Amino acid sequence: MHAVDLPGALARGAIVVDIRAQAQRVTEGTLPGALAIERDVLERRCNPLSSDHLALAVGHDVEWIIVCSDGYASSIAAAALQQLGLRKATSLVGGYRAIKTAGLLGSLIAAKHCVREMATVTAH
Repeated sequence: MHAVDLPGALARGAIVVDIRAQAQRVTEGTLPGALAIERDVLERRCNPLSSDHLALAVGHDVEWIIVCSDGYASSIAAAALQQLGLRKATSLVGGYRAIKTAGLLGSLIAAKHCVREMATVTAH
């Protein structure tokens, strides 16, 4: 997936996962609206069969968009998720840098899971 495809994927309900290490996020910048899940726990958190899965990991048809700095590590991570049966897992070509270059850093906060979470927080 390319950065220009991100708004459409978010409209479909895709979930963006930033697998950059904390130090990279501090140095390069955050990705508001993305879930920050470091690479070493990604499979456990996204796999609905894992006892450690996220509440958003409701099935094998969730569209996970994996982001790293430049797209390399995320391509390997997305392939690992696909091997678990998460067939809609994909990598963002060019990673965080591509999102930043395309001027789409703010687009993730409109993702369905972010809007839903914000509505829940606001209601309380």
